Amino acid sequence: MSTAGEKSLSSDTAHLDTIFKQKKVLRSVIKRDLKSMDPILRSQQDEAIQKIVLEAPWFKACKGLCAYISCSALREVDTTRILSHILTSHPQDVQMRKKLFVPRVEDRNRNMRMLNISSTEDLIASSLDILEPAPLDSDGNEREDDLLFVAVLFANEPVDLFILPGLAFDKAGRRLGRGGGYYDTFLSRYEELAKKKNWKQPLKIALSYSVQIVDEGTIPLTPNDILVDALVSPSGVIPISPAALEICH
Repeated sequence: MSTAGEKSLSSDTAHLDTIFKQKKVLRSVIKRDLKSMDPILRSQQDEAIQKIVLEAPWFKACKGLCAYISCSALREVDTTRILSHILTSHPQDVQMRKKLFVPRVEDRNRNMRMLNISSTEDLIASSLDILEPAPLDSDGNEREDDLLFVAVLFANEPVDLFILPGLAFDKAGRRLGRGGGYYDTFLSRYEELAKKKNWKQPLKIALSYSVQIVDEGTIPLTPNDILVDALVSPSGVIPISPAALEICH
């Protein structure tokens, strides 16, 4: 029995190795395509994608969301206008303002926190020159009360929406990240929390340039990969999951 088990384990490991190699090749292709993208076209697509998000009913209706802060060096779809809209809307009415959580990578072991911010002044540049929430608040205290990832068991209200980055996507909901596994790990644990709390699962929306959408079957899946509910491309929203289809139609 142990021999059969060892063979099965070896086969699974070999299969995963093949998938990781396929993903690595695809990442190189997409990075090359993004690098060669015309700057004017990129700017036009950034504007179109953000306009679609800001006008979408599911965005307007959400009360709390997690969203990435775009990094131009990584050639991610810009989120500057979206985040600015959230942070500047209803400045005098906290109850009307959307609660925004943004990511901060903690280590190399897929641990990522989502911290609540109320202003761009809450952000600092990381060692990779990526804007992230400062670990301390304006009074110099640890921001433990605002943690969504580390303190998930203490969260008292859900978020409605995740706005996600990625390198490549397909119309079946597959998402190719940069290989760190941070978002898949975070999403998996948050979904478990939502089940435990009997909360409605949040809508997972990925932002994608046209060049990042690949044919179905191009992105291989591992058991840990999380599917997205919908894509927002320059041409519009592409609903994928039943939840997204219901909201978008």
